[in-house]
Amino acid sequence: MVEQAVDTDGSGLPGPAPDTAPTGPRTPGGRADTRSDGRPGGRSEDDGGLHGLPAPGGGPPTGEPSGREDSGREFLGRAHELRELRADIARAGLDTLSGRKAPRARVLLIAGRPGQGRTALAEELLRRVADRYPDGVLRARLGEPDGTPVPTERTARDLLSALGRPVPPGAGEDELSDLLREALGERRLLLLLDDAAGAEQVDALLPDSPDCLVVAVSRGPLTGISDVRPCTLGGLDTASAVELLARRTGAVRVTVDPRAAEQLAEACGGQPAALVLAGGWLAARPKAAVADVTRHLDADTEGGTPPGTPLARVFRLAYAGLPAAGRRMLRLLSLVPAVPADPQTASALAGCSVEAARALLDECVDAGFLHRLPTALPQYEVPGCLQPLLRARAEAEDRPGELRLARARMLERTLRLLQSCRAVTETDSPRAREKLLNTPPALRFPDPRAAADWLRARRPALLAAARLAVEDGELDTLARRLMSQLVRAMVAHLGTRAAAPDLYGIHLLVLEVAERRALPRERAAALMNLADLDVRAGRTREALARYRAALDAGREAGDAYATGRATESVGAAHLALGDPDRAADWFGRALAQRLARDERADAARLHGRIGGAHARAGRYAEALRSWRSAVTGYRRCGDLVAQARALGELAGVQEAAGHADEALDTCQEAVELARRAEEESLQAELHTRLAEALERTGDPAGARLHRGAAARLREAGPRESRAEPETDGA
Repeated sequence: MVEQAVDTDGSGLPGPAPDTAPTGPRTPGGRADTRSDGRPGGRSEDDGGLHGLPAPGGGPPTGEPSGREDSGREFLGRAHELRELRADIARAGLDTLSGRKAPRARVLLIAGRPGQGRTALAEELLRRVADRYPDGVLRARLGEPDGTPVPTERTARDLLSALGRPVPPGAGEDELSDLLREALGERRLLLLLDDAAGAEQVDALLPDSPDCLVVAVSRGPLTGISDVRPCTLGGLDTASAVELLARRTGAVRVTVDPRAAEQLAEACGGQPAALVLAGGWLAARPKAAVADVTRHLDADTEGGTPPGTPLARVFRLAYAGLPAAGRRMLRLLSLVPAVPADPQTASALAGCSVEAARALLDECVDAGFLHRLPTALPQYEVPGCLQPLLRARAEAEDRPGELRLARARMLERTLRLLQSCRAVTETDSPRAREKLLNTPPALRFPDPRAAADWLRARRPALLAAARLAVEDGELDTLARRLMSQLVRAMVAHLGTRAAAPDLYGIHLLVLEVAERRALPRERAAALMNLADLDVRAGRTREALARYRAALDAGREAGDAYATGRATESVGAAHLALGDPDRAADWFGRALAQRLARDERADAARLHGRIGGAHARAGRYAEALRSWRSAVTGYRRCGDLVAQARALGELAGVQEAAGHADEALDTCQEAVELARRAEEESLQAELHTRLAEALERTGDPAGARLHRGAAARLREAGPRESRAEPETDGA
C-alpha cells in the first residue's frame, strides 16, 4: 500500500479536526516517494533507522531524495558497508565485462535479520547517492509484518500510482509488471524494495534500464537474480553501539562506566533495535546504572527463561518495565500492523480517551517500542522486528474476545469517518446535513476539500483496514459496512474512473465475504460491479462470465433488480463481442422482466437496445419496430429528451434501410422535441446529423443551414444532458 505517493506543493493536509485523521508525508518537488504497505516512505521498517536517530524528541530519518544533510541527523557506524555498497554501484557487471550493455538496473542487496538496521543502512545509502538520480526515490515494502509476502500486483499498482501512471482495474501481475517497467524505463531513479521475501518479488519489479538503481533489503540472498553480491549485516561495531546507547540515555552514565556500556552493547549483540530498547529502559530510570541492564538480562536467563535472541531478552526486560496500560496499548497496536496509528485510532483500540492514548503512545516512543512517523499530524508505528514479539504477548495475555472487540472499535471509528467524509459532499440533502451536524466534532470535516484530501492521504490505510476486517473472518458485518462506505466516499470524491483500481480490489473483498457467508444478493452485486469494471478495462469475456454468475446469484436471492440488471448486461456483453443475435435475445428477456413489473422507462430503454442489436445485424425491419416502441414508451413516460434521442436513432435506421425522406422527417421531429426540452447539446447533435443526411441526398444548401445552427448552439454553451444516449456497452 502507498501512504502518500506524489505531491507538488509540499503543504500539509487538513484533517477532520486538529486532533484527528493524520495525513501522510509530502514529497518535495513532486518526486515519487512511496511504500507498498500503507506507510510513508523514508523510514526503516524493521528498525526505524535505529542507528541513525535524530536528537531526542525528533522523528526518524526521512530519506529525502535531495542529497542534502538532514537537520539534526547523524548516521552511526556501517562505514565499511557503505563503502562496499557505493563501490558496488560503480563495479562493472558481467554484461559490461562481456562487452554488452546492461539490460536491467543494478541491484544492491542488504541482507540481515530484522532489527539489524537493514533499512536504515539502505536509507543512508540512498541519501548519499540521491543526487545522481534526478527522478527521486520509490519505496515499496514487499513483506507484511507477519512475514507474508505482499502480492506483486499490489506493489506494482501502488508504484504506478506514485509515478502518476494510469492503472487498469483488475490487471494481473504480468500486465502491471510490464507497465511498471515501461514507466521506469523513462526515468533515472532509485528503487528501494524493503523486506523482500524472495528473488521472484524483486525480479518482477526490476526496471529494464541500467539508469535506475535498485536497493533490495532481505533476510538472505536473492538466488536467481544475476550479478548481485549481498552486503550482510551483523551487529554494530562497539564504538557505534556505545554511541547509540549514549544518545538514548545521555552521555554521563556511559562516560562514568564505559566498560559497562561495552558489555551491554555486547549483550545486545550490537543489534540497534535491542540497544534502543535498552537505552529506553535506562532513560526511564535516571538513577539506574548501565550495568544494571546487563545484570537484569543475566538474571532473566538464570531464572529458567529461554535466552532467545538478544532482542528477545532485552524486549522482555523493557516490556516488563512499562506500565500495564502501555503494555496493553502495544499489544493492541500489533493487531493492525498495516495501519499506522494516530491517537484517535489508538484510543478506539484501547477504549480510552484521545489524550490518554496520546500520552501512552509518547511513552512507548520514549521507551523505544514505537516510531513517531514524520507526518504533519502525529502517527505512530510498531517496528517490524517487534511485531511478532508483541503478537505473541497479545495471544498469551489477552482473551480473543477482547482483541476482536478492540478491532471492532477501531473499524467502527474508521467507518464513521468515511460516513462523514461522504456526507460533507451531500450539501443538497437536508438529511445528510442533519446527520453531519450530529456527528461528533472530532469526526467532522470542515468542507469537501478537506475530506477529499484526507481520503487521498489515508487511502492506503483505509484499504488496509478493509483487508484486515475481511481477513479477521469474525467481523464480516462490520467489514461489509466499512467497504460500502469506502466505495461511496471514493466515488463521491475521486469519481468512478479515477477510483476504479481501488474499487476493483474492494469489490473482490466484498465477494469474498459474500461467498463465505452465503449471501447471494451481495454476491450478485459484487460480481456485477467487478464485471462493469472489466468492461471498462476491455475484458469483455471475463465480464460476460461474471454477469452470468451474477444472474444466477440474483435468481437465488430472488432479487428482481439484480436479475434484471444482470440479464441486460449479459446482452450488452454479447453485443460488445460481436454477437447481435444473442444480444437481442438477452435484451428481450430483460424487457419481459421490466414489462412484468410495469417499469416503463426501463422497458423503453430496452426496446432501444433491441433495436440497436437488430440494426447491427442488418435486420432493419425489426430494428424499426423496436425503435418505434422505444419512442412510444418514452412519450408515455413524458421524457422529451429520451424521446428525441430515440427519434434520432430511428432516423438513422430509416436511412440505413433506404427510407431517406422518412429519416429527414423523423430527424426534424427529433430536433423540435430537443428544442422544447431546451437541450442545446442534443439539438446541435441532431442538426449535425440532419446536415450529413442532406449532403448525402444532394442538398448542400440545407446542409449548410443545419451546420450553422449546430455551430451556434455549441458556441452558446451546451447545457448538461439530462439523459444519457443509448449505448451498446454493458
